[in-house]
Amino acid sequence: MLFAEGNDHLNKGDAVAAVRCFLHAHALAPDKVEILANLGYAQEQAGMWAAAADSYRQALALRHDSVQIMQNLAMLLLKSKQFVEAEALCRRALQAQPDEAGAWSNLGVLLACLQRETQAEQCYRAALERDPLHGKARFNLAYLLLRQGRLEEGWQMLEGRALPDIFGAFFNCPRWSGEPLSGRAIVVCLEAGQGDMIQFCRYCSVLKQAGAYVALVCHPALKTLLTSLPGVDQVFSSAEAIPGARWDFWVPLLSLPGLCGTRLHTIPAPVPYLAADPALAARWKTRLPSNGMKVGLAWKGNPAFENDADRSLPSLDTLAPLGALQGLALISLQKGAGQEDRSDFLDMLHPVAALRDFSDTAAVIANLDLVISVDTAVAHLAGALGKQCWLLLPDYRADWRWLAGRCDTAWYPSMRLFRQPSIGGWAPLITHVAAELAHWRQLHG
Repeated sequence: MLFAEGNDHLNKGDAVAAVRCFLHAHALAPDKVEILANLGYAQEQAGMWAAAADSYRQALALRHDSVQIMQNLAMLLLKSKQFVEAEALCRRALQAQPDEAGAWSNLGVLLACLQRETQAEQCYRAALERDPLHGKARFNLAYLLLRQGRLEEGWQMLEGRALPDIFGAFFNCPRWSGEPLSGRAIVVCLEAGQGDMIQFCRYCSVLKQAGAYVALVCHPALKTLLTSLPGVDQVFSSAEAIPGARWDFWVPLLSLPGLCGTRLHTIPAPVPYLAADPALAARWKTRLPSNGMKVGLAWKGNPAFENDADRSLPSLDTLAPLGALQGLALISLQKGAGQEDRSDFLDMLHPVAALRDFSDTAAVIANLDLVISVDTAVAHLAGALGKQCWLLLPDYRADWRWLAGRCDTAWYPSMRLFRQPSIGGWAPLITHVAAELAHWRQLHG
């Protein structure tokens, strides 16, 4: 009864209630592997990683040949960067079931995180040899290929990603797969985060050039900004009513680069392809400092993002070396997580209360000389506006779109990439950024 009740809570997304049920069930039946395994999973979903690892280990001690428990524990240990034990468990799972595609894919994920990309690719391909339709293996291989600039196969593999069923069920038309668009109406559907939307909305102009009537469904906070996007005839917020029967095709946002045959030398880049509203930019100009070179800062992304602990700065104080520089006016572009952060080392304007949506953020950026940001939507917006932007990237699991080892990006010609050293974290990188900023100030002052 308690076991079933715990599973019901899990199915409803209430991990905390599931943990309570499984703990009670475990007290009554301490040797039941299924209870311990599900307890570990529920604890993991509730963010209780240490407790989850302990539950998985207890379950594995009772059933040492359970490949599923090995994989669950391995992936949990990967999250907490316990790489040695995680790899040992992945390889142990493969020894037990060498034809298990999921086990090959999981080992590939771990090796990719350790930047052992040749081995990771071999694992992903081993998974696909055993199951050519294995979605996670295709998706994981896509990220590796795209990060290496191998775009043709990368886009193909990206089609293995999980997509919500809502679009195919809602729109009374087929999904676009490259058919001629002259005289046809196509709706581009929201996918992934706001930064992804800003980066890939540029493809609307490609569809328009092919002769289509183009509609775009975007995040609510982006609608006002994207109404001026070249190539778009109509913009819908995902929060409003959208006609389901007006279109000839629908297409998910992240499928556009592949369908348009994008390679590194053919990335559509008529930058800037977004623009701030002139009247709004003029109003913001009166609210910003009139003296000094104006530098916008964004230091945190969405905490729900899988790698946010590494891509976001631990605190605003991490940027303290910038506060020692003369002749700069620092302006916060941080909205959401981190917007209440303050630092005794940084004299900064915080206009967040007046930032209604991305149209306001764009208007502020239009008045700046430089943006310095972690890998979040603010950086994409600065790049799409053609504003100089310095992007701060982690060494661990940097996103595929920035490739590897480059300090520039074809996606945004005005952007410069600053990468963490392999050992040392953010401190040496910010010290380097401060030195470069001092030099930049001398050149542009």
